[in-house]
Amino acid sequence: MQHRMPGRRLAAALLTLSTVTAATGTLVTAPAFAAATAEGRCAPTAAGLLPVGAEIVSTGAYGHVTTCTDENGSTALEWHHTDGTVSTLSGPNGYDSSSDYMLTGDGSMFTAYNPATSDYAGLNMGVFGYDAQLLGAAGPVLYVSAPAPAGAAGRELWQLESVNGFVRKTKITNSVNNDIFGYTEFAHKVVGVGKDANGRPAVLVLIKGTRDTGVGEPTPYALEALVPVSTGTPVQQEWTHGAGDWDAGATGALTEKYRAWITNVAGAPQLRVRGQGGGFSKDIALTGVPGQPVVAGIIGDTALYAARRDPNAGPEVPTPLYAVNVTTGGAGSKVLENVSSVAHAPDGGLLVRGASSTVDGLFRIGADANGTPAVTTVVETGRQLGVKVTGSSVPASVNLEKATAVPMEWSLSRGDADVEVTLRHAATGRKFVTHLVNPVSGNTFRLTWDGVLDGISAPNGAYTWSMKATPSDGTAPATVSGGFTVTRKANPHDVNDNGSTDVLARDASGVLWRDDLFDWPTGGRADTAKRTKVGTGWGIYRQIEAVGTIAGSPAGDLIALDGTGVLWQYQGQGDGTFATRVKVGSGWGGYTKLAGGSDLNGDGRSDLLATDAAGGLWFYRGTGSATAPYATRVKIGGGWGVYNQIAAVGNIAGSSAGDLVARDTSGVLWLYQGNGTGGFGTRVKVGSGWGAFSQLVGAGDVDTDGRPDLIAYGSGGTYVYRSTGSATAPFTRMATSLYAGEGGKFNSVV
Repeated sequence: MQHRMPGRRLAAALLTLSTVTAATGTLVTAPAFAAATAEGRCAPTAAGLLPVGAEIVSTGAYGHVTTCTDENGSTALEWHHTDGTVSTLSGPNGYDSSSDYMLTGDGSMFTAYNPATSDYAGLNMGVFGYDAQLLGAAGPVLYVSAPAPAGAAGRELWQLESVNGFVRKTKITNSVNNDIFGYTEFAHKVVGVGKDANGRPAVLVLIKGTRDTGVGEPTPYALEALVPVSTGTPVQQEWTHGAGDWDAGATGALTEKYRAWITNVAGAPQLRVRGQGGGFSKDIALTGVPGQPVVAGIIGDTALYAARRDPNAGPEVPTPLYAVNVTTGGAGSKVLENVSSVAHAPDGGLLVRGASSTVDGLFRIGADANGTPAVTTVVETGRQLGVKVTGSSVPASVNLEKATAVPMEWSLSRGDADVEVTLRHAATGRKFVTHLVNPVSGNTFRLTWDGVLDGISAPNGAYTWSMKATPSDGTAPATVSGGFTVTRKANPHDVNDNGSTDVLARDASGVLWRDDLFDWPTGGRADTAKRTKVGTGWGIYRQIEAVGTIAGSPAGDLIALDGTGVLWQYQGQGDGTFATRVKVGSGWGGYTKLAGGSDLNGDGRSDLLATDAAGGLWFYRGTGSATAPYATRVKIGGGWGVYNQIAAVGNIAGSSAGDLVARDTSGVLWLYQGNGTGGFGTRVKVGSGWGAFSQLVGAGDVDTDGRPDLIAYGSGGTYVYRSTGSATAPFTRMATSLYAGEGGKFNSVV
């Protein structure tokens, strides 16, 4: 005999995630894999593999049956025997019967065939006339929804089976009515095939209709009934008044322990679970899926469910399979990454066409020793799945105080992918983007970030990271994201909060420029990262001075003394720019030199020094206030008229406070160590020959060794003088690319 098996399953297969009719449910999404190769959708790419386009129809002791529609629209049915051989079956349709029967048919005439005994039964649904609909099957028994006889409203539910060569029809509805009032049924749905509490084969039926009480209009109702296959007599279980409690795509499950079906409560879908022997009742909100979920089955105390497939969604959109414990409820856990069709085995297990994170193929889901679902692979398609992220390793906090290589790693399910990594600074929006094309080992990709963003040392603060892996064969990409924080010690000579020294210089036209140095020496020299124009109009000032953080912000500030003796403050905004100037005070015109940016009395705030024309040295204690940044001046010395350059350099020799260097008119540089009270100890000669420089700048920690450094600028070149920590030999010279060839360009460097 020939067995005709369908390219579509009945709603009994449950995962009818696309357009659903009362009789059949269409196949749903394919797993996320590459387009079919020359072998085609319905031919395996190698012996022993499942065709990539195959979907599961039914399963039993005989093996399983798959259906596949090829590129030309032709449907192919295959019987996969338990010995591994495959037979081609003729016919368009095949159905899930939750038994060892293979059910075939064309929508009207059906054949139930038992391969173990070669018994078969012919069941002609045409006896019910026009518009009869097959709702489901339990072994060789069909359940049919048919129009009521002429003159009667609604529909009738029938059980159709073959007995001794004859077709026996058993009317199921009407007997549901247990009182004097009449019921009229308009819709039926078989949502579960399994066993009742006594172990007898049974089906779970949902019925919609009206109940006529004889008073007023008939009342809408929804009814759930359990129908033992052996009797065909329904047992009323639960019914509700009001609008329909289920829709045309309703699904459910039936085991000896539970019966369950999807209902809508206040517009929200829930899984209604009832104990077969009574005494257990629970409604569970199914999480993780959009819209109306569908039930694949119940194994032990666990319900398996997925989203109803959007017919407009492309095959690259997966439909995961979830599990939830029916006794406790709660959030669902993912079982498979994708599911497209399901068949129900006689033992209550499931055969699922879908994909895990690494395998595309056919899976068996059955109960393990603890009664919980266990997934095993039956056969693979051999197709590469869309890549999955299997692990990420990105530090939550990154300290870039030193030149540090920051490792970040991502592990994928496959290595043939282009990995795009984006690091984004939250405050400024600046991004670092790179592509990793080769794994460092296995399927692990590594980015070793050098701490550079947009050409400069990366700013401090919060960052987001994202990784997108795109497989080389065009299959579905994977993304993952997170965040981290960059931190450093504050550098008083840093105006864009990236830890590295910023040097500002004014040219002859009054334009102020900012050069951002890298945070670490390279090849034995200090290199510049980027030059930025701060603004014009700075030529009105007699002197500009970097003074550290006046009010405790992370960015350095400036003061500027104009030709009328007014001192102005420019507070750094942390992004390399400065806020609108604020007047500090007038009467500062008597000072010839200003030096700021160093804590001279050990209170943690930047102070200011000034020398007057008479050689007096004045100390202005920092207050920490942005509106009144300095306390009343205190004179701390005289005779400073011999010096033509002074620079507050911070604590370079390990004393109790910040230090000062001063160059005399003969070019000798002297070191004054701070005593912690705003004064200085006896000066120490650093060396001669410093007259070649027009500007000396206390530049903060240029080389991130923990000690502040000095920058010297002039026509003979620019150098960084690194602190040694010694009071007698405080500096060693280091080359720099800063202002190379520009020794005469700037009239003020701070």
